Amino acid sequence: MGRLMNDSHTSLRDDFEVSNQELNIMVEITQAQEGCYGARMTGAGFGGCAVALVRSNVVGTFAQTITQSYQAATQLEPSIYISEATNGAELIGS
Repeated sequence: MGRLMNDSHTSLRDDFEVSNQELNIMVEITQAQEGCYGARMTGAGFGGCAVALVRSNVVGTFAQTITQSYQAATQLEPSIYISEATNGAELIGS
């Protein structure tokens, strides 16, 4: 799954040209971190956001490292949201 995410970002960046420098920097920094299986841009493009698949035992350190590295590279402060996969939409109760 991670490799597919990485390949998808490359395609969106190179084939469709719907990314930008700041988003590419975020994805490159993210992909280089230990514990990251893959990352890509998501949303409408042209500045949307990035999503990463990260090993759960490194999430805290991962978010802190990404924030510091991205700020150093761009002088911008990213917003990072940590979430977990769930079953998705389902009926609750009866």
